[in-house]
Amino acid sequence: MGPLVTDIAPGYDHITAAIGGALAASSGADFLCYVTPAEHLRLPDLDDMKEGIIASRIAAHTGDIAKQIPGAIEWDNAMSKARGELNWDKMLELCIDPIKAKKYRKSSKPIDGETCTMCGDLCPIKRTKDLA
Repeated sequence: MGPLVTDIAPGYDHITAAIGGALAASSGADFLCYVTPAEHLRLPDLDDMKEGIIASRIAAHTGDIAKQIPGAIEWDNAMSKARGELNWDKMLELCIDPIKAKKYRKSSKPIDGETCTMCGDLCPIKRTKDLA
């Protein structure tokens, strides 16, 4: 995918490779291979492969933004708009891994369905909307 930017992260090599891949893609690389979290530790299972593939897709998308590939930044802008509107359906539709995002969202229901469980009533977007 790209150079491992550090070699101290066994179990997280998909992240270090994604950082290197994003740098490589930003510099013009057009092809990235994926690295799994199991790299150098064991043969990957399906979950490892999915994590590695998603990490490489994020790296490639980052490179596309840096290279100003048409449509790349628009995806992020659409997500930012959905976040600003607290439009959870749209956010889940736009995310790179809707299955995982929906699973996380469902596993921790907020008291106020408009926000997340992290910020709750202190959500800056919700508070700003309440002022308007």
